[in-house]
Amino acid sequence: MPQGPFRPDPSVLHGMALFNGLDAAGYADAIAQARTRRIVRGEVIFTQGAPCDACHALIDGRVKIQQGGADGGQAVLRFVGPGEMFGTLAMFMAGGYPADAVAATDGVEILWDTPVLRALMLRHPVVALNALEMLGGRLQEMQVRVRELSTARVERRIANTLVRLARQAGRRTEEGVEIDFPITRQELGEMTGTTLHTVSRVMSGWEAQGIVEGGRQHVLVRKPHALVALAEDLPPPRPAAPAATGG
Repeated sequence: MPQGPFRPDPSVLHGMALFNGLDAAGYADAIAQARTRRIVRGEVIFTQGAPCDACHALIDGRVKIQQGGADGGQAVLRFVGPGEMFGTLAMFMAGGYPADAVAATDGVEILWDTPVLRALMLRHPVVALNALEMLGGRLQEMQVRVRELSTARVERRIANTLVRLARQAGRRTEEGVEIDFPITRQELGEMTGTTLHTVSRVMSGWEAQGIVEGGRQHVLVRKPHALVALAEDLPPPRPAAPAATGG
């Protein structure tokens, strides 16, 4: 795939949390300072521990954020979709990027060199305030994930993760809601703090009930309301009472 840059319209920044509240001149300034490039599936965009030399956002595609441990293992933290920033908050952290970013699909990213974005924040203080709000939101998200890992049953953790992915990247079809990028059961296990075996067992049970349909790197949610009920640990619906018959 060609890697050449191109200049997108400032409207691609609309809806990106970092640029909320900018006026037209601010959007034009932000896009003028940016670089764009095409990414291919499997490409490593940045690596854990590397200096934060640029801040990134997706225009198209999906990016997987994964973190390595001291034992050499990898854990998938989240998936990034179009309109979302990634690697941006590392500019405020010591130690460089806290995780790897790997393209899960072909796509297009837009990026700002770190000194350029810092200067942009000085010219437009709302961008700096938005970055602080994003940092708070990421901290809150981490707290929710830690609570889930500490207190929720594994079935509920898997259901919660699938519900989040369906809301972020769901594509409605006649059969249900399809998660529109490849995701493996191993990755689901990493995101939910469990094993491939456990994810396979749980998913097989849900497939038998017609709640989900899985395949190679593919998930289709056939009964979204049933999956939400599992995520929220709601009691199963009571069976309908038999209809009275005349005698």
